[in-house]
Amino acid sequence: MDGSPDRRSWLPCYAAGAVFAVCMAGTTLPTPLYSLYQEKLGFSELTVTVVYAVYAFGVIGVLLLAGNASDAVGRRPVLLSGLAFAAVSAVCFLCASALGWLFAGRLLSGFSAGLFTGAATAYVLELAPGKGSPRASLVATAANMGGLGCGPLLAGILAEFAPWPLYLPFIVHLVLLAASAFVLLRLRETVRERRPLATARPQRPGLPPAVRAVFRPAALASFAGFALFGVFTAVSPAFLSEFLDVDDHAVSGLIVALAFFSSIAGQTAVGRIGENRSLTLGCAGLFGGLALLAGALWWQLLPLVVLSAVLGGGGQGLTFRAALAQVANASPPDHRAAVVSTLFVVAYTGISLPVIGVGVLSVHIGLQDAGLVFIACMAALVVAAGGYLLRRRSGGV
Repeated sequence: MDGSPDRRSWLPCYAAGAVFAVCMAGTTLPTPLYSLYQEKLGFSELTVTVVYAVYAFGVIGVLLLAGNASDAVGRRPVLLSGLAFAAVSAVCFLCASALGWLFAGRLLSGFSAGLFTGAATAYVLELAPGKGSPRASLVATAANMGGLGCGPLLAGILAEFAPWPLYLPFIVHLVLLAASAFVLLRLRETVRERRPLATARPQRPGLPPAVRAVFRPAALASFAGFALFGVFTAVSPAFLSEFLDVDDHAVSGLIVALAFFSSIAGQTAVGRIGENRSLTLGCAGLFGGLALLAGALWWQLLPLVVLSAVLGGGGQGLTFRAALAQVANASPPDHRAAVVSTLFVVAYTGISLPVIGVGVLSVHIGLQDAGLVFIACMAALVVAAGGYLLRRRSGGV
C-alpha cells in the first residue's frame, strides 16, 4: 500500500507518455504497407522513398516555424492539434486511391510529429512528480521511440493476419487517437502564463562559436543514426521481399520495430555509461550496424538484417541521447532552443535526403548496390565522428 500514492502521482506522466506513443506510432504505421500500395497504385521504389521522406520535411518545417508554440499557448492545445493532424493523415491513407493521398498523408503525419516532438517531451517531464526525474526522461524517450516501433509492428500484424490490410491499421489508429484526445482533455495544463500564438516566433537554427566543437561530431553521428532509421523504415521491406523472399508483413514490421526498440535500450544505457563514452560507443554500434547491413545486402541473409537492426538501433540510441545532452549543456541558455532545434533539423535531414538518394540510385544500379553505396557514405560519416571524438578525448582538439 505504501507505493500506491507514488503510483497515482505518476499516472498523469504515464498517460501523457501513452498519448505521445500513439501519435508517434502513426508516423511509422505505413512502413510495412508500402509494397501493397505499390501493387495497388503501381509506383516505383524511388517514389516510395520520396513519399517516406515528405514526412521529414513536414517535421522540419513545424520544428522551425512552430516548435516553441506550446510555450506560448500551452501544451494541451498544441498536442490536440497534433492529434488532429494525425487523424487527418490517417483519413488520407484510408482514401488513398491515388499517389497524392499518400503524399498528403505523410506530410500531415510530419506536421503531427513536429508538434509533438518538443511539446510532448516537455509535457511528460512537467507532469512527473518532482523535477528532472530520470524516470520521467525515460518515459518520454520510451514513448517517442517506442511509439515509432509500435507503428510498423501493429500495421504488419494487422496486414498479415486481419482483413482490409490497407484500411484496418488506420481505423485502429483513429480509435486510439480518439482515446488519446479524451485522455489529454483530462490532464492538467502545465503552462501557467499562456500568451497569444502570435507571440511565438519561428526558431532560427543557430550555432554559437562555443558550441561548434561539441556540435560537429554530435551532428554527424545524429545524421548517420537517423539515416539508418530512414533506410530501415523506407526500403527494408522492399529488400526483404525482393532478395530474401520475405513477404510476411508482420516479419518486416517486427524488424523495423526492433531498430526503434533497440534505440530505447541504447538511450536508457546513457545514464550508466556516461555521455562521452556513449557517443564513442554509439558510433561503434552504428558502424557495426552498418557493416552488418552491408553483409545482409551482399550475402542476402535475414539474420544479419535482424542483428543490424538491433546493433544499429542501440548505437543510434546511445549517440542521439548523448549528443542531445552534450549539445544542450554546452549551449548558452539564451541560445539553447535554437541550438537544439538545429540538431533536430540535422537529424531529420538525415532521415530524408539519404533515403531519397537510395531511391534515385536504385533506379540506375538496383536496390542492392544503392544500399551498399549508402552504407559506405554513412560509415565514412560515423568514422569521422568517432575519430573526432577520440581526438577530443585525447586532447588533440
